[in-house]
Amino acid sequence: MVDRLMPSGERTIPAVWPGTPYPLGATYDGAGTNFSLFSEVAERVELCLIGKDGREQRIDLDEVDGYVWHCYLPTITPGQRYGFRVHGPWDPVAGHRCDPSKLLLDPYGKSFDGDFEFTQALYSYDLQADDLATGGVPPRVDSLGHTMTSVVINPFFQWGSDRPPRTPYHETVIYEAHVKGMTQTHPGVPEELRGTYAGLGHPAVIDHLRSLNVTAIELMPVHQFMHDHRLIDLGLRNYWGYNTFGFFAPHNQYAATRNAGGAVAEFKTMVRAFHEAGIEVILDVVYNHTAEGNHLGPTINFRGIDNAAYYRLLDGDLRYYKDFTGTGNSLSARHPHTLQLIMDSLRYWVLDMHVDGFRFDLASTLAREFYDVDRLSAFFDIIQQDPVISQVKLIAEPWDVGEGGYQVGNFPGLWTEWNGKYRDTVRDFWRGEPATLGEFASRLTGSSDLYEATGRRPSASINFVTCHDGFTLNDLVSYNEKHNEANGEDNRDGESHNRSWNCGVEGPTDDAEILELREKQMRNILATLMLSQGTPMIAHGDEMGRTQRGNNNVYCQDSELSWMDWSLCETNADLVEFTRRMVKFRKDHPAFRRRRFFDGNVVHTEDQIRDIEWLTQSGTEMTPEDWGSGFKCVSVFVNGDAIPAPDIRGEKVVDDSFLLCFNAHDKAVDFVAPDGDYAKEWAGAVDTADPQGVSTLEVVAGETITLSPRSVLVLRKVA
Repeated sequence: MVDRLMPSGERTIPAVWPGTPYPLGATYDGAGTNFSLFSEVAERVELCLIGKDGREQRIDLDEVDGYVWHCYLPTITPGQRYGFRVHGPWDPVAGHRCDPSKLLLDPYGKSFDGDFEFTQALYSYDLQADDLATGGVPPRVDSLGHTMTSVVINPFFQWGSDRPPRTPYHETVIYEAHVKGMTQTHPGVPEELRGTYAGLGHPAVIDHLRSLNVTAIELMPVHQFMHDHRLIDLGLRNYWGYNTFGFFAPHNQYAATRNAGGAVAEFKTMVRAFHEAGIEVILDVVYNHTAEGNHLGPTINFRGIDNAAYYRLLDGDLRYYKDFTGTGNSLSARHPHTLQLIMDSLRYWVLDMHVDGFRFDLASTLAREFYDVDRLSAFFDIIQQDPVISQVKLIAEPWDVGEGGYQVGNFPGLWTEWNGKYRDTVRDFWRGEPATLGEFASRLTGSSDLYEATGRRPSASINFVTCHDGFTLNDLVSYNEKHNEANGEDNRDGESHNRSWNCGVEGPTDDAEILELREKQMRNILATLMLSQGTPMIAHGDEMGRTQRGNNNVYCQDSELSWMDWSLCETNADLVEFTRRMVKFRKDHPAFRRRRFFDGNVVHTEDQIRDIEWLTQSGTEMTPEDWGSGFKCVSVFVNGDAIPAPDIRGEKVVDDSFLLCFNAHDKAVDFVAPDGDYAKEWAGAVDTADPQGVSTLEVVAGETITLSPRSVLVLRKVA
């Protein structure tokens, strides 16, 4: 096909060259663009070039290699909008849903333009019929003009001297954030940049993160996602973004640059700014499902390209989808081309976009070979041997909603995990639940029971108490029950068992004593997080006491309810300062970020003390009976002379020794400062009873210390 004029009259295509099957997607090389699409089921594929007037020119892809359809167009440049039409069987009973009336988005598309109109045009079944997309003949309503379009991008960018920070895990402090929520109300960010990548990379935001001493920002989904039809009808939006359809494209609504393809350069500029500040960028990625949903969902790309290849279909009835995610479908990571798409996407974000790692949403789904989660699955195997992906941070959310999906501690050695057991244990301890002391000790010391058997280190435990999903830290100590009425689901959505405690009154109060207790409980949790072995993660806004007014599931709330209120930096200045002090304290003391687990052995030094010792209130070593007594208080000696792993230069790491005293009781408790070989004198380092955590305490060994109700006291050995 040669010398064809586009319907808009904009451009003549002098030739259609064969092109190459790889790389998949649309790849501009400086002279023209190669287009490539995988579909095993297709009988014919058309590349559709969309003009500025919205009309299309269709080009048959005659070249096919290994089910990859491709061509090269010498004069197509960045900014060109395009899509595909796939001709093939419409046979839901056999798992096939080809519908050439649908302009399909490129699974490898790196930018998208326009929006979706949820009319009949997006669906390959009659919305008014009763067959529910399980059979019958599709109505063949053309989706052009009602769907988004893919856009050819300019891949070239001046990275300059950009270098990945490569912060070791044991020195990492993660800050989970939302691009829009973090910046939408920030007074230091220009109004036109709020809610965008450019806003997030603004010095005002980066300065705040640097002041907190965090080393990595973990961004909630930035892959191109869809706002659900149901939410739009309710006047809501998919705020969190766990509804991906474009695994290579930064979400275009987060771009201040509105021209087609502008989000790519803006995202890269943001990453470069974070790297200049020494902060890594980790992406929360959603490869477990797509925005097309179940058999009642729209046909926008994967479903119409090769439904049976991309999705896990129900055994015995291929009209329906296996759903391990609660969203309607699950991607089939068993299929080689789907697995290739995931790996190509990951490599693209590392090599082209320069991100430093990934947090995998509902990662158990990706590891399901058939029904069970399999530690030897193809997904894990290919990650392990990949020379690029195996070298960045890999964080699993180690569960999904399917049977046997809770897999905390069961991922392979290369992975770190969101430690849900840490979250639950710390919440229970500080709300005063009995019989949590032994579990609390295990979580505080890095959860060796979960990670040591697979050869992993304490840093494999991503320690968190709050995250985007659930109560904020403020709400965790202010509400006993969820209050999700604004979501339009009669408060049925969201977790009902939050392990929270409102300190005596549900929600807002003017009671000074309750407010003081809530503030102290927030300090207790933050202090515990920073004193624990493992990799700590802070949820955005917790450092300033952000509230969602008791809503523990703001996935659909793109409003002030979910955005950060930056005025809280002044209102809760003491909490901000406390957080800064605690993260700095951890940074300054390697005793709290050991590379190896405690072993409880005696250190061969003059004092002959173990690397860690658990002590009763009387300063004596804990006995098995003590552990089972239901105590709500404990102290632990952390030996700074007993850090076995050397530093990066092979030199011995030596730190101060500390006594950590935890009192979850509602009454003051007396502790005896241990004497003998532990220390002769102690000095206060942290006290959560103080609004900023300051302690000027000086203690002689054997002296009795009164620990305030519900508080943490850290003493440093001085002699």
